[in-house]
Amino acid sequence: MRKLFNQIITPLAAGRWTGGEVSFLRCFFPKALWRMDRQEHAVYLTFDDGPIPQSTPFILETLKAFGAKGTFFVVGENAERYPDLTRTILADGHRLGNHTHNHLKPFACSAQDYLANVGQADLKQPQASQPPLFRPPHGWMSPAVYRALRKTHQIVMWDVLTRDYSRYITADDVVNTVKRYTRNGSIITFHDSLKSIEKLRTALPAALQWLKEEGYEFRLL
Repeated sequence: MRKLFNQIITPLAAGRWTGGEVSFLRCFFPKALWRMDRQEHAVYLTFDDGPIPQSTPFILETLKAFGAKGTFFVVGENAERYPDLTRTILADGHRLGNHTHNHLKPFACSAQDYLANVGQADLKQPQASQPPLFRPPHGWMSPAVYRALRKTHQIVMWDVLTRDYSRYITADDVVNTVKRYTRNGSIITFHDSLKSIEKLRTALPAALQWLKEEGYEFRLL
């Protein structure tokens, strides 16, 4: 599994591959949530890695301008460091999800330690969804972690990965990925991070404007 991660998932996450959906990943996590109702002309915006003051306020202001709601998969240590931002996310009508406490790599520790880290992050989420939402950093987790978290959390993956964090990707690329791959029920992943924010200042408003013009409804997971 570690070899597979290094050969396939790492280049994918770095943005050296193109494409909106990597269907082979579903074979490893078939019970995760990848896409919502295909009959509904709606999309589900998600934001990973925050909250941080350099990007979260802009994302919240942009969502408010378009009347959109999103789900923020927050890193526990960031939520702990910036509790006011975490509360603002909730006060604005958005939802929180778990992205581990320390943005763990999938093979950086044992399954037991990984699960403890997820539990630590759960404690930093006021008004967490029931069951709590979880998305693994880097889009990957060990089979043991996957089996355990399926019993306690709703694991959420994605239908459209914008790769807005990648140095290989421009703001226009982010928007074009949204335009090319979004469909009914798409779960669209952006990032609330230093790596992505300069692209998002252009790409997020442009993507939301296009989605609105296409008649998509913005819904919460």
